[in-house]
Amino acid sequence: MKKNILLLFSLSFFLSGCFNHKVGAADNLKIERTPERIKRGEYLAKNISSCIDCHSSHDKNKFASPVISGTEGKGGELFGKEEGLPGNIYAPNITPDHLGSWTDGELFRAITSGVSKDNTSLFPLMPYNNFGKMDKEDILSIISYIRTLKPIKNEIPKRELDFPLNFIVNSMPQNPNFQTIPKKSDSINYGKYLVNAASCFTCHTQMNKGEPIKDMDFAGGEKFKIKNYGTIFSSNISSDKETGIGNWTKESFIKRFKDYSPKNIKNNEFQTVMPWYNYTEMPEDEIGAIYDYLKTTKPIKNLIENRFISEKK
Repeated sequence: MKKNILLLFSLSFFLSGCFNHKVGAADNLKIERTPERIKRGEYLAKNISSCIDCHSSHDKNKFASPVISGTEGKGGELFGKEEGLPGNIYAPNITPDHLGSWTDGELFRAITSGVSKDNTSLFPLMPYNNFGKMDKEDILSIISYIRTLKPIKNEIPKRELDFPLNFIVNSMPQNPNFQTIPKKSDSINYGKYLVNAASCFTCHTQMNKGEPIKDMDFAGGEKFKIKNYGTIFSSNISSDKETGIGNWTKESFIKRFKDYSPKNIKNNEFQTVMPWYNYTEMPEDEIGAIYDYLKTTKPIKNLIENRFISEKK
């Protein structure tokens, strides 16, 4: 028995040494919180990058599970095995009650590289690899806005990852590769920038053990379980004309976003994991830019016949 315990301890020590990130120390960064940055950061955090969506509480009895007013940033949302994840991951508290002791540089490193204040590796449920490809100024704006959130005291449980992911996660963080935000007049590349910032690829591409299935980019079919409702499959948003958006007009694409505003959907009519309340507030030219980019993607035939399988009686 004692030998087995020593063996497990030795194995754990060995694995912890094998899986270490290569991200350096946080920069000595002090962000000037201008009104322009705060306004831009609020838009990104609420409507594009879903920071507020993931780090708040939700009314799951309403369409698209909107954020409960007054809980913005408090964290605690469980993303666990019921959703098909390899363990239980809890969204951190990102209000000043928790982040008040963090420097701007530590927060910047966490968002763009996936390394926490205490140098632990974050699970990439927060898409830091995507955020590390954004314009640096946009990240500074998000941080500026987060600093203005109402402080909410909320102790968050520690994550519990399955073996061997609890070791592998330590090797996942990587240094950012910042991009310059394209001009809006360059609609395709501007749309590509927004698609990355919103992590559309992650939900609309089938995954196998956390890795995208080859040649299925944006083809939909990724499965999501919704407690008390059933299972939903993401839509094919590739440029395929039969099963994707290849035959959609820009006007119909924009209209779908506006039609799916929570105010236009009766509660319990159907349910979704798509945070429509975020995206319906986007300006039409930005939704149109996303359309322009998606029309350039490889057409992949993948018919999603039953996008929602209800388990309700």
